Amino acid sequence: MSKCLANNLSDMQNAQSSTLTAKKLLAYAMAPVYRVINGLLVLTVFMVIGFWLSGNGTNAGAFDFARILVPDEARHMVWSNGFGMLNQYKESNEVSAVQAADTEIATVIYGKSKTPASIGFTSSKQQTVALLMPSVAQMQVKSISHLSDRIPTSKMDPQALDSNLMGSIQNQRAVADFFEKKYSLDRSKIEEYVSNTILIAKEVNIDPVLLLAVISVESNFNPNTKSHAGAEGLMQVMTSVHKDKYAIFGGTSEAAKPEVNIRVGAYILKYLIATAGSLRNGLKYYVGAANAEDDGGYADKVMAERNRLIGLCQNRSTNRLTLNGKDLRS
Repeated sequence: MSKCLANNLSDMQNAQSSTLTAKKLLAYAMAPVYRVINGLLVLTVFMVIGFWLSGNGTNAGAFDFARILVPDEARHMVWSNGFGMLNQYKESNEVSAVQAADTEIATVIYGKSKTPASIGFTSSKQQTVALLMPSVAQMQVKSISHLSDRIPTSKMDPQALDSNLMGSIQNQRAVADFFEKKYSLDRSKIEEYVSNTILIAKEVNIDPVLLLAVISVESNFNPNTKSHAGAEGLMQVMTSVHKDKYAIFGGTSEAAKPEVNIRVGAYILKYLIATAGSLRNGLKYYVGAANAEDDGGYADKVMAERNRLIGLCQNRSTNRLTLNGKDLRS
């Protein structure tokens, strides 16, 4: 009996030893697999954190998922702490190079940020812009530059780029006077529209005079204008066609808001000019006549209005060279 028990114990010990050996072999064989899985997990975490830190303004699912995990304020803190010193150095050089003499200069920061202007990457697109109504710069509206910046300047017709004619308050006031009389507009509203257009033109990198001419022809500066085809707002953007672009602003319910409508319309116009190869062809595309023989005179109307505004601004610049009726030009 004892001999039988001894044999059983010996067999059990041998079986346990074999099991341990098999487990060790399996663990050794699986070690590379575990390392790969762990590496993938670490990579996934880094990708999520990277998406979250980038704070991309699109509706891409990965970005949205990353932003759900941790609030935006934390991202701003990471950017601020990580890059604050570099950015402060850049800002100090830029501020010393540009001195704003006009009391109506407004500091414009594109994009929403709760950090100070001198801290973090949110100030990388900061610009100093003279505005007839500086308060429009304080509107909390998301930027559309993440789309417009993808369009190379080299693809744009030079006529569609900013010539800085609207850089002075005097020219902005002259343009506001012109439209106020032409369309019998409320003074505060036309100043708001002109200032918003200049602000957005800087954001999108397109000529504000061109945008003002398009608005004049499209809607007569009436933001409530809506066509039978479904075009809305100052720029008469086809809401149903471009609803994806309104997503970052809260959806199509915001389509008629001037600060939103001009942004979307300016981006679309810039894209079409770059695609069509010229300003006139871009205007033809914008009015929906891309496949038609002609645009019904639309481009001519916009160009004529643009030229009127250019002439108005140039005359103002010439008039500023006089003092008490005496010509100061050499």
